[in-house]
Amino acid sequence: MASATRPAGLRRRASETELSVGRVLLVAAGVVFWGWLLASWLNRWFGGVLVPVGEPFVAPGTVEAVVASVPIVAAYAGDLAFVTGISPEIARGMWLTVVITAVSLFVGFFIAVPLSVARVYGRYTAYASLAYTELLRGTPLLAQLFVLHFGLNLGQYVPGVLSGLFIRDVVWVAIVGFTLNGAAYQAEYIRGALESVEEGQITAGRAIGLSKVETIYYVVLPQGLRYAIPSWTNEFVYLIKYSSLAAFITVPELYYRAFQIASDTFRYSTIFAVTGLAYLGLVLTASKFMGRVEDRVAIPGLGAERER
Repeated sequence: MASATRPAGLRRRASETELSVGRVLLVAAGVVFWGWLLASWLNRWFGGVLVPVGEPFVAPGTVEAVVASVPIVAAYAGDLAFVTGISPEIARGMWLTVVITAVSLFVGFFIAVPLSVARVYGRYTAYASLAYTELLRGTPLLAQLFVLHFGLNLGQYVPGVLSGLFIRDVVWVAIVGFTLNGAAYQAEYIRGALESVEEGQITAGRAIGLSKVETIYYVVLPQGLRYAIPSWTNEFVYLIKYSSLAAFITVPELYYRAFQIASDTFRYSTIFAVTGLAYLGLVLTASKFMGRVEDRVAIPGLGAERER
């Protein structure tokens, strides 16, 4: 019996070891990715304290020479040197991608919560909430950006205190577009979470003297928002990827800069492979971050604990 169970135990330990190694490699990759990204941003903001602004941390020629000396990867020496040379522009574009995503998600959340509450607990306001969410979810995001930028010329209404904060005022148009669109999707995620809270809790709240609004605020929302985190994470991930649509209204974010470089150099495969990896790094970071948030705010004793 012992000899029969031992191989299974060894396989289990081997699997756990492989999983641990995978986690270590993932963490190491994340440290390198964000270390390079933060260093690139800080170097630009402080006027080139590490290397001249616009220059990579390592000279492309040095990268090419080192990689060429390793037979197994020597064939890719030119590509890696090229990627090293464009890395400052990639980092510069990623800054706007992160800003657009973070601001749109944050502001959209404060629009989405009243929309979802109105949809679930309102009477006439439910129709207004339904009209908003269906209109914004039922039309293409790119079309919405075109209406805001080319149709309404929203960029000309940017307040003077905000104008000039970004390289182009059209960035504010993109933030408005993503905020309004993201709020509609977030409202639907939160609506579903609110409806999963037992109706008896509303009755219990009213029974102890809370008004309907107080019951929603103190009893329903703290639970519903926790339930909404997995779905809300999807919107976070979607916004990171959908931010590339801002390039079509000339916002110089990651995709825009990558396309400009590809158009100049005709190295489309290399450029967009690197761009895809950059988006993947942002998406994995967002997913891990939201997973931590979900664990931190989980209601004790409610729901199955996820295996780690």
